[in-house]
Amino acid sequence: MIYFTDKAWWQHLRDTLKYSLYVCTHPLDGFWDLVHEKRGSIAAANIIVFVAVVVEILRLTLTNFLFISINMEFFNAIIVVMRIILPIFLWTVANWGLTTLMDGKGKMVDIYMAIAYALTPYVIINAVMIVLSRVITFEEGAIYWVLAGFAVLWTGMLILAGMMMIHDYSLTKTILSSLLTIVGMGVIVFVFVVFFSLVSDAVAYFISLYKEILFRVI
Repeated sequence: MIYFTDKAWWQHLRDTLKYSLYVCTHPLDGFWDLVHEKRGSIAAANIIVFVAVVVEILRLTLTNFLFISINMEFFNAIIVVMRIILPIFLWTVANWGLTTLMDGKGKMVDIYMAIAYALTPYVIINAVMIVLSRVITFEEGAIYWVLAGFAVLWTGMLILAGMMMIHDYSLTKTILSSLLTIVGMGVIVFVFVVFFSLVSDAVAYFISLYKEILFRVI
């Protein structure tokens, strides 16, 4: 609770949030200083991720139906949240585990901050696109789709730059480690699916066994 009454903490939070804009336009220097010069913060990273989740929900619910059409009856905000949070978590864990074996210098917290700060253009552009979709016609929709593609491309480039700077990799090694990270994410998902499948089967077995014993006793 002391943080909420500490003016220095709020000043630091404001500065680290503002620094995300510098990272967008100066990715190499930005990500290097983000970690090595302590220009970023976990609090700012959490806020960026939270805003990304909010913007994604608003994008799906408020964007003109000409560009996004969803059935609100089946809309699930939890699924939308997981679409943002889960890839960040998987990338952070997989990339940290992989780069530890590849002489990467970044810690798990550094990887998370880099991913969060890299989401800044995605958040800003998609917020603008929500408003833009309400004022342009379908014939002018090319503007919308170009911006959507640009947001993804810019974010992807920032992620690569972030991984390169925090691990002190070459571009080739960064691309290779990123591709292996995607494979690692798939492996983690597969292991979790198998694990929960085994757990559910075990639980179902013991429940049926309990019912069988209870039936015979009674």
